[in-house]
Amino acid sequence: MMDKAPEDGAWFAPKRFGYGASWPIAWQGWLLMACYFGVLGGIALLDKTGTIGGRAGAFTLFLLATGLFLVIAARRTRGGWKWRWGERD
Repeated sequence: MMDKAPEDGAWFAPKRFGYGASWPIAWQGWLLMACYFGVLGGIALLDKTGTIGGRAGAFTLFLLATGLFLVIAARRTRGGWKWRWGERD
């Protein structure tokens, strides 16, 4: 199914309407999503400590992980992130 990455190096397809990326189109995109959700699971465990330091740390890690995920996804989306009105690029 996804033996190799697309020739243009994209990991994600652009959204047809709106701003951002859609589903992954290469195995690297799926791996990035799996790693991101794994990190979120670890952060949730840290948040369950109940201490203020644990919760503040979990929130900080959440912001860092989400920011990194968004930057990588934006750079690896076919055509980049821009507003789209439904036309095919």
